[in-house]
Amino acid sequence: MAEPEKNKDFAALRFVAVVFAFLIAVAYVPRLFGGGCGRMTGKDAPDFTANLVLNGEPGKTTMALSELRGKVVVLDFWATWCGPCRAEAPIMNALYQRHKSEGVVVVGVNTDDEDGNAGRYAKEQGLTFPIAYDADRSAARAYNVSSLPTLVVISKTGKIVAFRSGVTTDSELEELIKQAEAS
Repeated sequence: MAEPEKNKDFAALRFVAVVFAFLIAVAYVPRLFGGGCGRMTGKDAPDFTANLVLNGEPGKTTMALSELRGKVVVLDFWATWCGPCRAEAPIMNALYQRHKSEGVVVVGVNTDDEDGNAGRYAKEQGLTFPIAYDADRSAARAYNVSSLPTLVVISKTGKIVAFRSGVTTDSELEELIKQAEAS
């Protein structure tokens, strides 16, 4: 291989490594430095109402968190432009599919996005859990969401069991569901 070709290959490899490192940092560094973990744990979950844009109950156009009392609720604050949110979406969908028959409710709360993007994206990705649009960021403000994705797990009694910023793995989610069901 000629010397200029080696340099091009090395430059391309270096670029891929930098992009990968950036995505990992955006997804996991918030959690390393506290990223909201535990900031609201043990408190009553603030109620909010948001417009449902996909996968809601037939005929329903809005949802209020208070309507879900008595069920374990997982709120996933996300946006279509957020790479880590896109990585977490299939994890959330799989969690919903495994636990919906047990009464666990997953709600994707789209925030910091343009109207119409959430439903279109969720449909393209085959997401089956309810997607709500937080048009005025009132839900995000109520939960002090400062980075995306942010995950909030709420017990059947309406207490916040977990508050996580950054991508949450499937195994971590399973453990959080167990904690919420036990409290």
